[in-house]
Amino acid sequence: MNKEPGVEDAPLHRLYRHFSELPYSLRVMYTATLLILGTAYLFAGIYLFHSYSGKDGNPNTLSYEDIVIAYSGSGKGSRLEGALRGSMSAMLPRDELNSLVSWVQEGSERARYEKQIKPMFDGRCMACHDGSNPHLPNLNGYDNVRKVTERDTGTALFTLVRVSHIHFFGLTFVFFILGSIFSHAYVRPVWFKCTVIGSPFVAVTLDIGSWYFTKLYHPFAWAVMIGGGLMGLSFTYMWVVSMYQMWFSRAPSVVVDRRSGETTDVG
Repeated sequence: MNKEPGVEDAPLHRLYRHFSELPYSLRVMYTATLLILGTAYLFAGIYLFHSYSGKDGNPNTLSYEDIVIAYSGSGKGSRLEGALRGSMSAMLPRDELNSLVSWVQEGSERARYEKQIKPMFDGRCMACHDGSNPHLPNLNGYDNVRKVTERDTGTALFTLVRVSHIHFFGLTFVFFILGSIFSHAYVRPVWFKCTVIGSPFVAVTLDIGSWYFTKLYHPFAWAVMIGGGLMGLSFTYMWVVSMYQMWFSRAPSVVVDRRSGETTDVG
């Protein structure tokens, strides 16, 4: 008698192809894509940590307060002061950093800027903050510097809109490619596999949408962190499972049986 199919040996969809059933050329292309995406995601994580950690005064951790300050502002100091005390604290000698902070706190006077502060910016900051990179504050000239010495109200709304569409487009393509590769993995139950594939798209929406709400209500910073964490977990799981099943694991018995004609594909 044939036993009732269970979770592990349920019939496969007629269009499903396991990694072991794909030609080597396609598996090599998938592997190269995964390696590049994995490296890029790692660098993105490093950049994210460097950009946001330290806004609360502790550069060694990425905390809830860091996220709140990034999107809603500290409400007390300036953006320049927050950066100098946080992520940019290692970019200047201590005496120059203290001089910059004191200049900001004393009113950001133009005369002192021209005499003492501008040479510091020219020597330490212009390589990145000359205005050529729209993602970084422009510190070229007193008028631009003055903007970042005003009270910190977090990331400007238009900046959020600009960054949002870039992230929506970019991350959608990343997880579409990763999900397409992962779809060849054998994972049961099927609802779990579908959840893993769909989770990063929900996480992207949760993460980016919460940027705006954090400006209005600080606890939404938790949603930003949860969304980012869910994206990372989904990415890691799909990446590891895909690489493992592609090269290191045996084909599932239900796939082997299909090849030998012992089972019939179902829709």
